[in-house]
Amino acid sequence: MKIATFNINNVVGRLDNLIDWLAQEEPDVVCLQELKAEQGAFPAQPLEQMGYHAAWSGERTWNGVAILARGAEPVVTRTRLPGDTGDRQARYIEAAVGGVLIASLYLPNGNPAPGPKFDYKLAWFERFIEHAAELMASGAPVVLAGDYNVIPTDADIYPKHSYAGNALLRPESRAAFQRLLGQGWTDALRAMHPAGPLWTFWSYLRNRWETDHGMRLDHLLVSTSLVDDLVAAGVDRWVRGEENASDHAPTWIVLDR
Repeated sequence: MKIATFNINNVVGRLDNLIDWLAQEEPDVVCLQELKAEQGAFPAQPLEQMGYHAAWSGERTWNGVAILARGAEPVVTRTRLPGDTGDRQARYIEAAVGGVLIASLYLPNGNPAPGPKFDYKLAWFERFIEHAAELMASGAPVVLAGDYNVIPTDADIYPKHSYAGNALLRPESRAAFQRLLGQGWTDALRAMHPAGPLWTFWSYLRNRWETDHGMRLDHLLVSTSLVDDLVAAGVDRWVRGEENASDHAPTWIVLDR
């Protein structure tokens, strides 16, 4: 079972990129972020023609998350992160596919930090940590996949970077990510590739793609009940080099189930 996460950065504007990648790599489940499309604008029909059924939570202009399943209907269990009924941003969706509970999440960027946006990032993160604890305690096989907007360690960003003070790597962000892992979740990419760069994002600015000045923002965390099933993980870097590409590359794991 191949599960991928991909911040598509506008699902309508980059539909051709998405279709090309799906056709070549054939993931079984795909978690999408930054749809940048309201609910009625999601391109479900062309994806269905490829055999992918979709569940999504859209939002005009920004955010938006989706789960695609090849040859199966995602059974939606949640379309909002619990803990704040007033938060209407479309950043979380959860569904069961093939006996695995899968979440697609788009954690807030948080810049500029400090400030209200960073406060929102940390508050959202706390709600997510609380919900993740409940999922772990359930004993169910769970994958938490998405754009976490967190660079977990200095090994996850290019050397001599200029991101000091950025919300992506501030101590509070990193500490929250470590507390999440402390519940028992496994960072699947690092588990399969303990050393070396694992970039999933390259900014459009300052030739970051051309110079391979990337960072790892996209993560797939697996519950303890799935660790023994984890057999492969990687990043489809080639997608970032295509015309009209997202600034993220698809990131994936393979479970032996």
